[in-house]
Amino acid sequence: MVRGIGKLCALSAVAMCLQAGTAWADEILVGVEGPMTGALAREGGGMIQGVEVAAELFNKTNGKHTIKLIKIDDESQPAKAVAAVEKLAGDGVVAITGGYGSNNVGPASDAANKLGLPYVTSGAVADGLTQRGFKTFFRVNNTAGYQKALVGLMETMKVEAISILYSTKEANAHLAADTEKEMTGKGVKVAMHAFDPATTDFKPLINKVRLKDKADVILMVGYENDYVGILRAAKVLKPKVKAMIGVWGLVTPKMIKEFPDIAQNVYGTAALPYPVEFTSPEGKAFADAYAARFKDDVGYLQQFGYVQGKILFEAVARAADKGTLKSGGVAQELAATDAETLIGRVQFNDKGDNTNFSHRVGQVQGDKIVLVWPADGANGKMVYPGVSW
Repeated sequence: MVRGIGKLCALSAVAMCLQAGTAWADEILVGVEGPMTGALAREGGGMIQGVEVAAELFNKTNGKHTIKLIKIDDESQPAKAVAAVEKLAGDGVVAITGGYGSNNVGPASDAANKLGLPYVTSGAVADGLTQRGFKTFFRVNNTAGYQKALVGLMETMKVEAISILYSTKEANAHLAADTEKEMTGKGVKVAMHAFDPATTDFKPLINKVRLKDKADVILMVGYENDYVGILRAAKVLKPKVKAMIGVWGLVTPKMIKEFPDIAQNVYGTAALPYPVEFTSPEGKAFADAYAARFKDDVGYLQQFGYVQGKILFEAVARAADKGTLKSGGVAQELAATDAETLIGRVQFNDKGDNTNFSHRVGQVQGDKIVLVWPADGANGKMVYPGVSW
């Protein structure tokens, strides 16, 4: 008799759980797709590390829900990014985060939208991505935030002539064109030099700058391999410029350690100084967890990954509480997000864009990254003029 009552109680508990729409302390599957190998492996890999730390801290502190990440390498290729999304959907994930490079994120998020899966990223800033009418696409950064930082820096420098070297990949070309338009409108002379993403020898481009442009600064809009090639060519040809400026994936601890000869005095967007100086309890917890997990220094790519992961996991948890995980609840909760984060306040407009995003600029000075713009976020002064040769 007692055994029968026990069985009935157990069945009753299961029934109650099912009626609530969620399981107690169940693992909730979230997909992570992005470049872990290939040309964008360093940038994408850094972001994914941040997502992993976000999941670790969420699982330690939430107390009710557990996130299990399923990761797939898209090898920096659009077709494989789409295949990764489709595979993750088949595995039963409730949402996907990751992606790096607008040409990869575009088709990947399109596939996710068709499958009804939210896609959250910090690795794609092409304007067209938020013009598709998707209610499943969310990003914590955008071109406008990077452009504001670059223009603000060059205004502070009071440059009169700029040479922009940019990759023809979508996000790079858009940012270069938008920056040219804004700086030209301010009376600055701008020379544009496009290069194919497969370019490895940048000496001809640097030679054009050296002989024709007579620019105050060179602005590089590309990815890490592009920066390394451009900076190496500049160190050989020594154009008479006062500064070398880049965008994403340039001013990082890894660049300082691996390319110290060409990284000195270079400028680039950077959310953090190096060594890292977190003051908030959350920031310190993130940095400590990252150091313990990866035995390395945290950078802004990891910080962005952490923020996008944290926002997604919290939205997943809210949807689970409401029993709407399988009925569009995650996207609804993301759309309603209003959170103070390690990159500032995050809110998404009806296009999935973070309306509050703004970046900072750092400069490599010795073995440090010093934040130099804007003035109210700086922890040091810029070295200008200053190049690595």
